[in-house]
Amino acid sequence: MATAALRRTPLYEEHERAGAKLVPFAGWEMPVSYAGVRDEHVVVRTSCGVFDVSHMGEISTAGPQAAELLQRLLSNDVAKIDVGGSQYSVLCREDGGILDDLFTYRLDDDSYLTVTNAANHERDFAWFAEHAAEFDAEVTDAIDRYVMLAVQGPQARGMVRELASDELPKRMRTSRMEVAGVEGIVCGTGYTGEDGVELLLEPDGAPAVWAALLDGGAAPAGLGARDTLRLEVCFHLYGNDMDETRNPIEAGLGWCCKEDTGFIGAEAVASAREGGTEQKLVPFVLTGPGIPRQGNPVLKDGDEAGVVTSGTLSPCLETGIGMAYVTAELAEPGTDVQIDVRGKLREARIESKPLYRKET
Repeated sequence: MATAALRRTPLYEEHERAGAKLVPFAGWEMPVSYAGVRDEHVVVRTSCGVFDVSHMGEISTAGPQAAELLQRLLSNDVAKIDVGGSQYSVLCREDGGILDDLFTYRLDDDSYLTVTNAANHERDFAWFAEHAAEFDAEVTDAIDRYVMLAVQGPQARGMVRELASDELPKRMRTSRMEVAGVEGIVCGTGYTGEDGVELLLEPDGAPAVWAALLDGGAAPAGLGARDTLRLEVCFHLYGNDMDETRNPIEAGLGWCCKEDTGFIGAEAVASAREGGTEQKLVPFVLTGPGIPRQGNPVLKDGDEAGVVTSGTLSPCLETGIGMAYVTAELAEPGTDVQIDVRGKLREARIESKPLYRKET
């Protein structure tokens, strides 16, 4: 049986030249690493790394009732996003199940751009389009309009500033400007726990920006380091730490849910907030050897009490870390549990977020 060809970003040849290890990911052929996950992780924590995240999707929402449509779809309070602002939210079903987690940028008075996860983009766009019929707003699939680069690390802003035609936006803000002579949108957001920006660029000019960043001292980084970086600071990954079977409250995302806005799923989220949930998503650290992985059982006093959703060996903490759903009574930081790693019980402790802090 023939399989669908993997999509490639406009930077595919740049990745090949940089010696990337390319792997299938959500229908795309993407770089998982270049020099190695650990090296790339450390360079983002100490200097600057640049990620090609053009597999992420974009949905444009525009028109007189664009804000009203997004308020109905997204869990956060869209009315609080001013022009040049951004906001994190989740997209829910009526029963509160999470369809995706998203970032929305307000570009103009009646114009918004929402970034989706790669694996969910087509479903998300169909969901947006279905509900847009009820509003005076137009939604457009904008995935082919942009190449998206994440420039992250303590030196990231300085490197981008050297190439930018204007002052860079502050955290959670956006600005239109040229970067290395290429038109784009600079966003003060990221997925690593470090300072930096994300660039939404014209596809034809993106290779020039990539080359300029590398010439300026940024190191190419792949999806492997992106995963270990986000896990050290306990950022969620859709498909691991949340999905349609999980409510935002049990996933620890109640902070981005404003039920009084009436978003789809608000009643189910309010019920979970009021009544509590049987399980909660928590971060943990192994107190001995071992590397936890998704699907490993969590045990307490010999009884199964949960499951690991994400796990890795932390390059900065130099121990196994992860996130897991556990029964609510075990969710308190400081609780000792065990992780069944391939038949071996590994001692672990529930911790507070984030696991990695710069002062440590």
